[in-house]
Amino acid sequence: MSHALRFRPRGGASLWLGAALVGALIVAAAVSLVWTPYPPAAIDVPHRLAPPSAAHWFGTDNLGRDVASQILAGSRISILVGVVAVSIGLAFGVALGLLAAFAKGLTEDGIMKLSDFVFAFPALLTAIMLTSTLGPGVVNAIIAIGVYNVPVIAKLTRATANGVLSREYALAARAAGRGPVAIAFDHVLPNIAPALIVQATIQFAIAILAEAALSYLGLGAQPPQTSWGKMLADAQNVLYNAPRLALYPGVAIALSVLGLNLLGDGLRDALDPKLKART
Repeated sequence: MSHALRFRPRGGASLWLGAALVGALIVAAAVSLVWTPYPPAAIDVPHRLAPPSAAHWFGTDNLGRDVASQILAGSRISILVGVVAVSIGLAFGVALGLLAAFAKGLTEDGIMKLSDFVFAFPALLTAIMLTSTLGPGVVNAIIAIGVYNVPVIAKLTRATANGVLSREYALAARAAGRGPVAIAFDHVLPNIAPALIVQATIQFAIAILAEAALSYLGLGAQPPQTSWGKMLADAQNVLYNAPRLALYPGVAIALSVLGLNLLGDGLRDALDPKLKART
């Protein structure tokens, strides 16, 4: 059985900085589950557009809602969309990619042609088309982003799996009469896991951007749910009076995406995908 995950003794600076930023995102989401300074959707019109203060750390928006509370609550939506959409992509993409790698012939050609067709449309365009058809909302946004992730993961899985299946230990397992399922779990998946992990972090960042864009367009999170993209859309109406309202969610999105991209780069360097299997 092969073991393909190996960390080098020292991770690069990008790994640790990315991990810190992603960790901060996770902590913010976890804290928001049990505490926020104010209810994120609570309206306080008399105190609308209040500047940052001890009472409202980031001030209030055009409806008097506490911006800091909305930032914390918005992190939950980002993580939810990212985790579920990437999970959908991994579950279906890995299965289709392995099927293509093992089946060959018309099955492989059909899966790859379908993946190419879906992959031809940008993530945001795919999400807009699906949410426009299915209706706005977080669930439909997750489905739309997850659908885009499937061909990305499927193509990667098929390419890396083909490389593993050409190696001596996989050929020996086939010669010994082991079935495709056993070979997939014992040899292929452990060796392609590093590539899948790195790609998952990249798709997570894309999912956060896509969700923010959909919410900005009114196709993602719906009131009273809080989303960073929805905050940007609301801030557009008072951009000249209170530009800071666009700054906070914009920085939150940028730091989250930066953290995931740095984490992916660091993992690519830290994981050793060239480790040979020992049976």
